Amino acid sequence: MPSTVDRPVAGRAMVLAPAVGLMVGAIAAGVVALVQLVRPDADLLTAVLAVLVVAGLSGALHLDGLADFADALGSRRDRETMLRIMKQSDIGPFGVVSIIGVLLVDVAALTTCIQAGFGWQAALIATTASRLTLPWSCRTTAPAARPDGLGAVVAATVRPLTAAAATAVVLAGALILTWLTTAPDVLRLAGTAAAVLLAVATAFATTRRAHTALGGTTGDVLGATVELALPVALLTLALTS
Repeated sequence: MPSTVDRPVAGRAMVLAPAVGLMVGAIAAGVVALVQLVRPDADLLTAVLAVLVVAGLSGALHLDGLADFADALGSRRDRETMLRIMKQSDIGPFGVVSIIGVLLVDVAALTTCIQAGFGWQAALIATTASRLTLPWSCRTTAPAARPDGLGAVVAATVRPLTAAAATAVVLAGALILTWLTTAPDVLRLAGTAAAVLLAVATAFATTRRAHTALGGTTGDVLGATVELALPVALLTLALTS
């Protein structure tokens, strides 16, 4: 742990976020492989356990951010009221529906990938790609919504060129993994590339919406972006596996 957490340190942490995603995804992939080894016919159970592992290892922090962001947008109030809603500790109907929705898509999409023989790979790729949103969400053109909080520390700390380099590394790794562990399939390789790139696109879409509604990004917005990118990546892989 660094002795002090300033903006340069925070920026490096955001760039390294995909590496954290790789570790979390590797554990989820191990769960998929282990359960499939014990019960090859338990595809749904395998997917549920893997998704819960990903949520648990992150302390459900990103799901909390998703719920807060959804409640704020769902209120359709002014900027200050939405920011206040996001700081409250309770959860509203929009937050509940958003959490249930993303978890259902995560489980359904991962189940489809498992049935197609691309289960542990999908868990690893999608979890890593979802954390790739963090450097893009903290690019230098994405300001903070307020002067305090996590958003103020990490916002605008990552140069787009650095985020692009991280994307290239994740994309190359995902394609190599797909190529080495499955039969050569152009559609599956294209799906892998699309999953990574659509995760990045999710970061752009979410930060744009946050900028319009809130004036910038917050810690909750970052968490929401991760949780939105995960089902996007898994769904893409499911549809192309």
